[in-house]
Amino acid sequence: MSIIELRNLAKRYGRKTVLRNVSLTIEPGEFMVIYGLPVSGKSVLVRLLTGLEKPDGGQIFMRGQDVTRMPPGDRNLGYVPQSFALYPHYSVFDNIAYPLTLAGVDKTRIRAEVEQAARLLKIERFLDRRPDQLSGGQKQRVAIARGLVKHTDIFILDDPLVGLDFKLRERLIEDLKVTQEQLGVTFVYTTSEAVEAMQLAGRIAVLERGEIVEVGPPDELYLRPKRIETMRYVGFPQANLLYGQLHRRDGRYWLSTSLFEIPVHQASHAQESIEEASQAEVSVAIRPEHIRLHAASTDSAVSFQAKVLLREDLGGEEIVYLDARGLQLATVLRSDEEEALQIEIDQPLEVCVHLRDIVVYAADGRYVARGG
Repeated sequence: MSIIELRNLAKRYGRKTVLRNVSLTIEPGEFMVIYGLPVSGKSVLVRLLTGLEKPDGGQIFMRGQDVTRMPPGDRNLGYVPQSFALYPHYSVFDNIAYPLTLAGVDKTRIRAEVEQAARLLKIERFLDRRPDQLSGGQKQRVAIARGLVKHTDIFILDDPLVGLDFKLRERLIEDLKVTQEQLGVTFVYTTSEAVEAMQLAGRIAVLERGEIVEVGPPDELYLRPKRIETMRYVGFPQANLLYGQLHRRDGRYWLSTSLFEIPVHQASHAQESIEEASQAEVSVAIRPEHIRLHAASTDSAVSFQAKVLLREDLGGEEIVYLDARGLQLATVLRSDEEEALQIEIDQPLEVCVHLRDIVVYAADGRYVARGG
């Protein structure tokens, strides 16, 4: 039995619909990441899950029980908000212990629970300090520890690493993964960072404009996305997008864009037929790592002209931005690759993409076809 089930949740503020028909099941012990851009509805969904707000439609089940109208205190959840929300005049120990103290838990048990949470998050040596004596990352660990001391099998974390620098996020991501595995509990975690979602999740639910458009393991959503929203937002850098038209010639379908014309075939898990999609403009997606900075050497790839606009060094990798007939495209190279070492700004060059790496989506965003 699923530990959380959302059935057709809806939330409106006046005439504005923030969530519509949100349905999702989450299994016991799962690390579920709700991923979406800012204003996609993530924080509103968290408020519905925690009971801070009530939905305008649909139901929420936890542990098989309908909790849609249940008060927050009766849902038995651990909750970590975006903000640290620490009491400045309390010690770290007392901040972590606060939910247990409020519940009237025995002092001996409080100490044991606080110390265990502090060890999990590597802040045990800070228990006697006040929040103003801590760094941003340490404060966030305290906030997370406070959420974890509650004895429960469900924890809701609302973008808890937002605002932290890259190195701190990396360390906390690893700590959160280890903590969740050690506790064996369910984490529901929201983020607007694609890399963070990929690193943490057992499964990702992609939330776009108040709707869940796709759910699946990170590798599945990256390699075989069924919706263009998933292709666009899951992965870094974002997928390159251009537009084109499908047409039939010589007994098969072809894709025409401003950069190339290639044959395409209906994908095995397509969401719409090529015939239906050919009635309107289609979207074409290419992952950055699939654009190579050399001409095609086989019929299974297609070439086109481009010019180097910008190079962005990420250490072991380099993002190269290209201009291809007015379209800005990105490609990713290893920094020690010969191609990366030789290119220069404003350099014209011929680039190529394997046909199988060109993905076609219908006007409504559903997966249709691949090149080849």
